[in-house]
Amino acid sequence: MNDGTVTLPWLVIRQDDNGNRYSVGRYATRDEAQKIADSLDRRGHKQLYWVQRVDQVGRFGPNDQIGPR
Repeated sequence: MNDGTVTLPWLVIRQDDNGNRYSVGRYATRDEAQKIADSLDRRGHKQLYWVQRVDQVGRFGPNDQIGPR
């Protein structure tokens, strides 16, 4: 971007075994985000990790949250 800001449109999202969703991190490319998600997934915990592009408003889902409740 020309204004000096960095765009990080790719999120890694974690869903715990209770169905709660959290943003793990934001990344510049899908490949970078996927590498992180794959690394976390290999740890063998019951959480589910996936990559999703941020929408125009900056959210990753209408019912999702960032951080603990």
